[in-house]
Amino acid sequence: MTRISPEFGDEGEGVWSVSSDVSFQSNQFPKYRLGPDNQILEEVKEDNKVPPLKEVVAEEINQLSEQHKRLSVRDLASKFDKNLAAAAKLSEEAKLREVASLEGHVLLKKLRDALECLKGRLAGQNKEDVEKAISMVEALAVKLTQKEGELIQEKFEVKKLVNFLKQASEDAKKLVNQEKSFACAEIESARAVVQRIGEALEEQERNQCSGKQQELEELIELVQEARRIKLKHQPTKVMDMEHELRELRLQIREKCTISVNLQNELAMMKKVDETIPQLYELNGSETLGSILRIQPCSDEATELAKCSIQWYRLSSQCSRREPILGANKCVYAPEPIDVRRVLQADIVANGQKISIATHGPIGQAVDLGSYVETLQRKPNHDFSVVISQMNGRNYSSQSAHLFHIGKTRIKLSRGWITKARESYSKSMQLCGFRGGGNLAGKSLFWQARKGQSFVLVFGSERERNGALIVARKYALDCNWPCDYPNIIGGFCTLATGGGSKQETQNDRSCLPVQTTMLCCKDKLGLSSQFSTDSSSQV
Repeated sequence: MTRISPEFGDEGEGVWSVSSDVSFQSNQFPKYRLGPDNQILEEVKEDNKVPPLKEVVAEEINQLSEQHKRLSVRDLASKFDKNLAAAAKLSEEAKLREVASLEGHVLLKKLRDALECLKGRLAGQNKEDVEKAISMVEALAVKLTQKEGELIQEKFEVKKLVNFLKQASEDAKKLVNQEKSFACAEIESARAVVQRIGEALEEQERNQCSGKQQELEELIELVQEARRIKLKHQPTKVMDMEHELRELRLQIREKCTISVNLQNELAMMKKVDETIPQLYELNGSETLGSILRIQPCSDEATELAKCSIQWYRLSSQCSRREPILGANKCVYAPEPIDVRRVLQADIVANGQKISIATHGPIGQAVDLGSYVETLQRKPNHDFSVVISQMNGRNYSSQSAHLFHIGKTRIKLSRGWITKARESYSKSMQLCGFRGGGNLAGKSLFWQARKGQSFVLVFGSERERNGALIVARKYALDCNWPCDYPNIIGGFCTLATGGGSKQETQNDRSCLPVQTTMLCCKDKLGLSSQFSTDSSSQV
């Protein structure tokens, strides 16, 4: 029969309570189990988030050893600083574990004392359970002591690692500062070297420039001296120059003789003209852009409608005249090719031939030079025109068309509809309109190809003449052959007068070596490429 002590309840209430200042790492007691030889084993719950301290230290050491060769000094110092911070953190964790271990010893001691007190008051099976609990507490105390030893060892290793990392960090910082000072010194040295090299190059360039200038002056003096010596020792060259001067004097005398003869002939012709009554006369300004009209000035003159008319272009340096193809009306508008030339018209009536001419060469327009210069700044040119005739027939529509003159072709279009488009060729003709009328000075005849021709009316005489000049320039740039009777581009036509080819060549021989057109530099300020041989521009 079990004995029940009346003082058990009072004794039970006297069990020591756990101190309130003890801190636990978890909210519940750990779980224990009996191992072999009645050893008490604690079921450790693995924490995947925080690895053990040894693994962390080993991993850091491996990483340092692997990256030591390939890391720069600055990166290594930064890594050491990070590891030092990690080691300090581990040291703090070790301190916390040490505090927890001390609290665990205090707790186990209090628990063992409470169990010993309880053991003296119990009997039977309860006493055995208490003894077993006491043995488990003692085993826990032993195990806690072992863990404290391991913790002390880890703490020692951590302190050792911290000291090593501190030393390595200081060495790395010293090395970084040393390398930085070396780099700054090298940079300053390189800057000084570059500055010295630049100064040396500048000095060398100045010396070379002065030396070259001096050498050039000496070379010029030597060349001049050599020329003087050569002239002194080459009397034959002086004789050749004297012979050339004599030939030039002879040519000047011949030209003067020819000029005197021509003046005498002109005076005789004027006397003959004064005896013959003047039946017709030319009215109009003798400048480019105007219209010349033949008008009767006597009652004895035959009506112009019953007469045959032919206009001619006289050369400015000889008496040869060139018929203007298609100019057989009483009205004629001078073209750019007529500038600085005299125009003459032959009127045949009742078997009698009457010739009238302008008082002097055709003058150039005042504002045409600047306008052509403006056109030459662009590669292509567009003019607004109205079609007056197409293929010899009057064109009823008065709508505006676009006349495009390019470097390789000419095009006539209205909007997106193209009337004609043709590249420069020998069959193309482009000249002033010679059919008469009040718009002759603004009109232009264009034959794109055989069977297709247009009479175009421009907005002003300046645009018409500018278009002729620009088109002629582009035509000459195409390097067409110039031995055809018709000038390429149809600017004017060489009339052989029904003679043979030999006669035509003989007539050409009397032309000047170079005939300067309206586009010459001294008159309109344009490039001299508009000047061409007279044999190719008649």
